[in-house]
Amino acid sequence: MRTYKAVFSDIDGTLLTSEHIVSTTTIEAIVSLQKKNIPFVIISSRSASCIYPILKKHHFQCPIVACGGAWIEDMNGRILSNEGMSRQTAATVIEFMTEKNFDLAWGIYSGKNWITSDRTDARILHEESVVEVESVEGTVALLPDDAVVNKILCMCNPACILQIEEDLKEAFPTLSIVKSSSYLLEIMSAGMNKAKGIRKFCEIFGIATEDSVAFGDNYNDLEMLYAAGCGVLMGNAPAAILETFPGKVTLDNNHDGIPVALKDLGMI
Repeated sequence: MRTYKAVFSDIDGTLLTSEHIVSTTTIEAIVSLQKKNIPFVIISSRSASCIYPILKKHHFQCPIVACGGAWIEDMNGRILSNEGMSRQTAATVIEFMTEKNFDLAWGIYSGKNWITSDRTDARILHEESVVEVESVEGTVALLPDDAVVNKILCMCNPACILQIEEDLKEAFPTLSIVKSSSYLLEIMSAGMNKAKGIRKFCEIFGIATEDSVAFGDNYNDLEMLYAAGCGVLMGNAPAAILETFPGKVTLDNNHDGIPVALKDLGMI
């Protein structure tokens, strides 16, 4: 049996249950890995500041790969990598979406800043309630000229999201644009995705990528699952992914899919 040296986990639909908590069994699995000096790494499209409440609520520390791979911190909060698009590029994307009058609300993530278009928008309020962090209402102009924008998040009308995605990809072919749920679109710099995030993390810590395990549940996790030595898909993934995924499938996020798979792999 292969000896794996790092575990990466998506958050929503993977690490968290549908009640937005980490189960006791999953916490015990994380602690067991850490006792063996195997890093358990949260990797998410969320910003770092939107991941901290999870760690605080459940009383554990771990490294973070945030904003879909653009931001990496060690378990002590030291920033190891910070990549993204320029402020000007972000402004151009926002201007395009505004001119097109897309049915969406947007958020800009730059470092630990989260700027949103309209904090009264129900979609923004819902996102704030999910991540348990308040955004700041404003525009990209709130950021310094040399700011790195790690990600733009679009909270779209589900009925329009595929057309919005198509229009954005046509207008900005060099950016990384991916659907992460039925209503969320992630816009990042060219080539940025979770696969790049785990490769960068492994490079920094001297771990071979093929010696890693990755857990995910949605379209924006697929590249990461294929890049890891063992990609594990959650049982609650969309049917279209479950039907075609060639790798390991575990139980869903409400039935301890992560610890069940880790036991099966002989890691805990």
